[in-house]
Amino acid sequence: MTIQLQRIEGTPMAQRLTIRSHEWVVDGTAAEGGDDTGPNPHDLYDAALGGCKALTLLWYARRKGWDVRTVVERDASQERSGTYRLATRLQVQGDLSDAQIAELQAAIGKCPVHKLMAQVTTEITTVVERA
Repeated sequence: MTIQLQRIEGTPMAQRLTIRSHEWVVDGTAAEGGDDTGPNPHDLYDAALGGCKALTLLWYARRKGWDVRTVVERDASQERSGTYRLATRLQVQGDLSDAQIAELQAAIGKCPVHKLMAQVTTEITTVVERA
């Protein structure tokens, strides 16, 4: 799979992000020098975790007829020191027993993006080339 980003002319930072047939705008916040016309890269990273947890839990909860809402909160205050904290809250509607909550907690532990962020070594290669 290839992800492409192309600068949007007339903007200080905004990029058009294309994945398969899907397009978004990625931009810096005003504090970063952008126009905040889309999420910044940290937002996308955090959203990848939230999206994966939401879909993992929904896949499981949907079979049970439960509805799910996912919230991700970022604490980047110590990122420069090597610690980046993401806290996820998964809110399930319905009258669930403690055993059912424990069942969902076990299911959410199988989120592939969480495993990718926490347990896998990611090797990144970057090449700058003439267009």
